[in-house]
Amino acid sequence: MQDSSYYIGLEDKYGAHNYHPLPVVISKAAGCEVWDVEDKKYIDFLSGYSAVNQGHCHPKIIQALIDQAQKLTLTSRAFYNDTLGEYEKHVTNLLGYDKVLPMNTGAEAVETGIKLARRWAYQVKGVEPNKAKIIVCDGNFHGRTSTIISFSTDPSSFSRFGPYMPGFEVIPYNDIPALEKSLEDKNVAGFLVEPIQGEAGILMPDEGYLHKAKVLCSEANVLLIADEIQTGLCRTGRMLCSDHENIKPDILLLGKALSGGTLPISAVLANDEIMLTIKPGEHGSTFGGSPLASIVAKVSLEVLVDEKLAENAEKMGAIFRDQLKSLHSPLISIVRGKGLLNAIVIKHDNPEAAWKICEVFKDNGLLSKPTHGDKIRLAPPLVITEEQIKASIEIIGKSLEMFGNRK
Repeated sequence: MQDSSYYIGLEDKYGAHNYHPLPVVISKAAGCEVWDVEDKKYIDFLSGYSAVNQGHCHPKIIQALIDQAQKLTLTSRAFYNDTLGEYEKHVTNLLGYDKVLPMNTGAEAVETGIKLARRWAYQVKGVEPNKAKIIVCDGNFHGRTSTIISFSTDPSSFSRFGPYMPGFEVIPYNDIPALEKSLEDKNVAGFLVEPIQGEAGILMPDEGYLHKAKVLCSEANVLLIADEIQTGLCRTGRMLCSDHENIKPDILLLGKALSGGTLPISAVLANDEIMLTIKPGEHGSTFGGSPLASIVAKVSLEVLVDEKLAENAEKMGAIFRDQLKSLHSPLISIVRGKGLLNAIVIKHDNPEAAWKICEVFKDNGLLSKPTHGDKIRLAPPLVITEEQIKASIEIIGKSLEMFGNRK
């Protein structure tokens, strides 16, 4: 096997330069741990951006993947297959919706949610053609398609990719008065929101924000569209982050851990009044709802429930945040998060400090990435144990001390 520099060189030469990875080449993984090509072991504190909530290569998920792949992988939706209906029944019963529309990537789920909200606005609410508006939040991250970047406020996402799609209004996150004012517009179809803004640095709204938003949307006959692609599926200590405030989004967007980190699987859930506004031929996907994806998604959901991963996320997350705070590092200005979706904000004169600290984390055996300059996201697989939490805190504390002692 070649060394890390060989594989990094291949990607640099032959791959698009649309990512800036840490210089580590991972070759195998299990649970919360990964190994590089030199066989050095690390604790994974990124979880594929929450795509491997169930842990890397979960044996039950992998076995289901193998068994189904040896029988039937794809039929397209031109025909029925013997796995999709079982998955649809399972996910809708589990989450309490009439219908699910299966897709592949998270961005596709967001696009589907937007289309559903617009169609519902015209067909059910009675908005004039081509006048429907979606409210979104400043600091959002919902993906990188041409539609989605049209309402991004991050220049790295939208700069020099125009022209942009109209029909979106950006309001401040965690600002109920701003939402209330925007909802006065009768053309508003939906409010698309992340219960916690992940890419923005694990920004958490005030307690009750989501509940108030749902009440306001209901009063205005507007759909609440919850992007739970990263916050959902037990990551924050509940099956959905929305569950913390006992609300049910009108349209629910899922992805990432829906596949246990094996292949792209996403889903949009809604009740009949919304979902059945789209008719045959008006939306679809060749691979969405494939036999392989359906089996993997069903088993991935079963693992989350059977192994009580929401409960573990809540317990381990509280321990982790307490121990992070107990480090009393002058480099940490803020510790925030819910369940096992956490972040620290770095206080340092060097604007690249968070990146450089992640490099020290790597050297000491822990993998994470900064986001938005001074924030480091810390989100391990939900199967993490208290012993692994303790080992991780030791690495983080040691790394911060090492970085702080540099001239």
